[in-house]
Amino acid sequence: MCDAGTGLPYRKGAIMKITNYFACEPRTLARAALALALAGAALIGGCATPPWSDMFAPNPAPARVAAGYYRVNSGDTLASIAAAYGQRPQDVASWNRMPVNAPVVPGQVLRVSPPAVASAAPPGAPGQPLAGTAPVRFAWPARGSVIVPFEAGKSKGIVIAGAPGEAVTAAADGRVVYVGAGIKEYGPLIVIKHSDTLVSAYGHAGKLLVNEGDAVRAGQQIGEMATDASGRGTIEFEIRRDGTPVDPLNYLPRAGG
Repeated sequence: MCDAGTGLPYRKGAIMKITNYFACEPRTLARAALALALAGAALIGGCATPPWSDMFAPNPAPARVAAGYYRVNSGDTLASIAAAYGQRPQDVASWNRMPVNAPVVPGQVLRVSPPAVASAAPPGAPGQPLAGTAPVRFAWPARGSVIVPFEAGKSKGIVIAGAPGEAVTAAADGRVVYVGAGIKEYGPLIVIKHSDTLVSAYGHAGKLLVNEGDAVRAGQQIGEMATDASGRGTIEFEIRRDGTPVDPLNYLPRAGG
């Protein structure tokens, strides 16, 4: 029985008091049971690492995927993954035996480069990147000034400001692998593949003047600058190596812009 004022047992005897206290306080009993269980686990383990250290240990980092594959992150789409690696969405879908409009799930591993047998395709075939072993030399894709610099982990490229409708040109020879506005964060977008490892992207463009599969040369007009909220012409420009954004200023001529 419990005292109405304090909620504590009033019977005499230490054992009776403890028993009644637990009976009056179920939450205390639960905490005591948990403490006893943890203590017992520690004794069984020979007083090794406390069991709660395992309960709060960080999850192990996902294993690295093999070259030519990509692990899907939150917010990714098939189109955005394909664009990052300079591939066509329909090709990535085909390599992974999935519909081109199928959703992707975080943690899913996708093939982002063609199987070895695809290397037998003739150079310059429709939809295939231009072949070549010469180093890729980039030129500025538009006249203007950089108003947003590249910052690893925060921005994926640079923003160049110029005049509305200013020409946007291919930064290097390559083949157009994506044209459209299906990737929300980029708006109207053009992606050009220059080599097995290098891709350039031109986001939030105005007019799009090329088609997927087109072979383009450095300096060839591919689109126009859009007009931003301040009335300036702008283009978002990215260079990716093996699907990872890199600072375009490390690849562009110093005198450009």
